[in-house]
Amino acid sequence: MLDVIKRLLILQKRDQKIIQVKAELDNLGPQRQLLRAKTARAQSDLEAARSKFQQLETERKNAELEVDGKKQFIAKYSLQQFQTKKNEEYRALAHEIELCQNAISKLEDRQLELMEQQDVVQKEVAQTARTAAGMKKEVETQLAHLDERETELQKMLGDLNTGREQLAEVVENSTRTRYERLLKHKGEKVIVGIDHGVCGGCHMTLPPQVLVTCQGDQEIMSCPNCGRILYYSPEMDLAPNSQ
Repeated sequence: MLDVIKRLLILQKRDQKIIQVKAELDNLGPQRQLLRAKTARAQSDLEAARSKFQQLETERKNAELEVDGKKQFIAKYSLQQFQTKKNEEYRALAHEIELCQNAISKLEDRQLELMEQQDVVQKEVAQTARTAAGMKKEVETQLAHLDERETELQKMLGDLNTGREQLAEVVENSTRTRYERLLKHKGEKVIVGIDHGVCGGCHMTLPPQVLVTCQGDQEIMSCPNCGRILYYSPEMDLAPNSQ
């Protein structure tokens, strides 16, 4: 194998590691967003439960105010009954009092229903609050771990980039430029083997002359299909796979 290919393989391995570290760094942001979304959902559930309880409380108080209003009407109608001398007016007032009493009975039944619903929702609020608190604590812990990991990755990336510069310097300028152009357009795998007569990048069958030249280790050869730089090592089998 050509020395330049050996150096390029070492450089490629370093670049692959750099790409992996950068990808992990790029993924930290989305991970943080997902974690914060969990906290937001838990808090939203808590606010919804509290709002439900408050709605029930408002409805219960309104029913209570209606009961008080009906009682005031009853007191008013009772006074008017005491003061009237007419039987017809007396009966009309008695009918109004009865209507108010019926309304009060229904309102009091509704108040009991609302109180029962509040008891259920109050338990829901308590459970949701515990869940939200637990989720917040868990997310804060995970976010702290992500911060620690980011610090580690940034340091790792700095060390890798420093080492890469040293590895790149030992590769001749034109070859390094060619490699870096391929790295930009083809991704992290640009120096590829030719096991079983195919390009290790695009997996297309290579012409016999290309195989012979690679095996001769006299010059750098590229895949005529994808342009990746090819290499051959003794453990590789140049014979195509049988169909």
